[in-house]
Amino acid sequence: MRTFYKYQGIGNDYIYFDCFEERLPTPQKLAKILSERRFSVGGDGIVLILPSKVADARMRMFNADGSEGKMCGNAIRCVAKYLYDIRGVGKRSLTIETKSGIKSVYVHTKRRSGESYACTVDMGAPVLRPARIPALFEGEAVVDHPLIVGDTTYRVTCVSMGNPHCVVFGEDPAGLDLEKIGPQFENHPAFPQRVNTEFVQLVGKNELKMRVYERGSGETWACGTGACAAAVAAVLNGLAEQDAEITVHLKGGDLTVVYTGETVLMKGPATFAFKGEVEIEA
Repeated sequence: MRTFYKYQGIGNDYIYFDCFEERLPTPQKLAKILSERRFSVGGDGIVLILPSKVADARMRMFNADGSEGKMCGNAIRCVAKYLYDIRGVGKRSLTIETKSGIKSVYVHTKRRSGESYACTVDMGAPVLRPARIPALFEGEAVVDHPLIVGDTTYRVTCVSMGNPHCVVFGEDPAGLDLEKIGPQFENHPAFPQRVNTEFVQLVGKNELKMRVYERGSGETWACGTGACAAAVAAVLNGLAEQDAEITVHLKGGDLTVVYTGETVLMKGPATFAFKGEVEIEA
């Protein structure tokens, strides 16, 4: 039997395994099995928390379809919470190694209990050059660019926050048929490594409402890197202010993002759901 921990960051839920002393076999296969809702633990994927030679810990995350992602903004906050609350790292400023680089995370704690409740992550500089996202567009950046998806022409802004994002601004995304539109974006030939897509409405000054369709997982309740990409895209399109707190309303809750022009800071909750055991075949 192997112990797992279930955490969620505003509804973006993953199954976490402590791999400091014992490795986890076939994580790609396990992600597909354990993520299936109603028939297993259920989640948007699994996250491995491992030792690192260059940081306080290393994170690997696998989507519900078994594909490995480079970065997850909601998951990294939960990893920091686990390190602080369970492994007792003894400091609130942490470094966590990911496939998109080392991220700095600050753990916010409750005054009386000392328990962590939220984290601020320095997500690093957004990547705007199409070739590095990757996205098959010309020029130095893709901002408010036309893209035909299905039978519709959308205006898209492309950003990488360690993983590729395509941001679409429009009316209230609540009425969109994401089960139909999402896969069309995810598998569009303009995105050779597939793409995460954010459908965003400007609802106030520095205030966005967003739904997200994640590659490998479908629609999720939240996406930290997606919220960061949406905030960066809003600044680039003149819809929000640089160096200001931008509130992003997602299906599972709110995140606060600041784009300084050089880096992106994201603050949001990290919540423990439950602990359990699962039998894993060798």
